[in-house]
Amino acid sequence: MLRAVNLVKTFDKNEKKNKKITFNAVDDISITVEPGEIVGILGPNGAGKTTLLRMLGNLMEPTSGKVVFQSGEVIIEDTIEIKRRIGYLSGNTKLYGRLSTRELLNIMGEIYGLSEEIVANRIDDISKVIGLEGFIDNRIEKLSTGQTQRAAISRCLIHNPDIYIFDEPTLGLDILSSSAIIEFMKKEKAKGKAVLYSTHYMEEAEYICDRIIMINKGKIIKQGTIDELKQDTDTHNLREVFNALVKKEGMENEL
Repeated sequence: MLRAVNLVKTFDKNEKKNKKITFNAVDDISITVEPGEIVGILGPNGAGKTTLLRMLGNLMEPTSGKVVFQSGEVIIEDTIEIKRRIGYLSGNTKLYGRLSTRELLNIMGEIYGLSEEIVANRIDDISKVIGLEGFIDNRIEKLSTGQTQRAAISRCLIHNPDIYIFDEPTLGLDILSSSAIIEFMKKEKAKGKAVLYSTHYMEEAEYICDRIIMINKGKIIKQGTIDELKQDTDTHNLREVFNALVKKEGMENEL
């Protein structure tokens, strides 16, 4: 289980005449992600989604509040062990182009301290699950956008994490590549894994998510199941829910 308690992340930014302003990119957010569920993080550009995900992924220290990782009744505090339990995909992941995907996965396996046998078996499993077979031994610099994204996701899977945190995993991908990634997330959910991800694609979120958390200006403005969100806003689909909240929160110029 992954739990955020009163998370705050404060930054400084320069305004006109070199005046510095302090603002909260994430402002007192508390959420829980349970094993076996997919939770979507939605919001306009600049809402604080990526900052939130980085703190949840143990990549950024919160200004205040805390992130709790729990296995059963045991709270995990060791930083290395926490990283072993998370598969994090950044929205701007860069891969070394001269490596093949297989070479990348072997290196990642070494980093996580896995045996050669385990790595080989994991590579075979991952290749089948997200469709790497046709290009796994090609240099990454020669791959298409969709193939490169699948390679990037594959490196998050090699250590068989309990929690996946994906920031825009299907952005800019074709239908086949997007479908492969979406189906992968559904299969991992069925195995009892937790999936937390950010997306701008409303139909995708409606298809795959158990719950939705909508944020704006660093705060949660609405959360719940898709049925609950539709009922509360008297709408028929997630896109209409989002638009209704946009109007209510005055976010028109931020989308």
